[in-house]
Amino acid sequence: MSVAEWLRRRLARPPEIVRAVVLASPDPDEHVLAWGELVRREGWLVATSRGLRRVPAGLGLDAAGEVAVLPWHEIGSARWSATADGGGSFAVVRLAEVEPGVQARRPAERYALADAGDLPAVVRRRVDQTVVDSRRSPLPSGGAVLLVARRVPGQAAREWTVVFDDDADRNDPTSREVARQKLADAVAAERPD
Repeated sequence: MSVAEWLRRRLARPPEIVRAVVLASPDPDEHVLAWGELVRREGWLVATSRGLRRVPAGLGLDAAGEVAVLPWHEIGSARWSATADGGGSFAVVRLAEVEPGVQARRPAERYALADAGDLPAVVRRRVDQTVVDSRRSPLPSGGAVLLVARRVPGQAAREWTVVFDDDADRNDPTSREVARQKLADAVAAERPD
């Protein structure tokens, strides 16, 4: 990247609708970190201090408060595939709580970007910063679970959850009990008596 391109990106301001979406946030401290333009001028993918937002191009300023945010701690993974022209695509996997302490991976949401800017680096850093500890652990069935401790905004303690590699294991009573015990052991190890 040339010095001129680097300066242009550093001094660029987000589009007006992107700024309006963040200003409409219930969190007065939320701010834009990076953004990328979606292909075919469909809008923007925006990284904020709270999470990831998809801002549609046709959104009116009066509807700016309706753009949902995907909090950083609810992103299981965000894989970036770059193209030579400065664009690329993100495959973002959301985690959804299916019961207390148990999360499931949802199908990847794909975002094709014409211009990614600093978005890939910012997304990676933000998702990585939420993960405090991560351990893969085998199950009797031959499958595995991922035990993850994350920082959650507004909570002093880390939040431990378990994510099954396979939904079939999550539905198996023996695997569920083993996973619950592994999760309980991880939480107990963090809290000295």
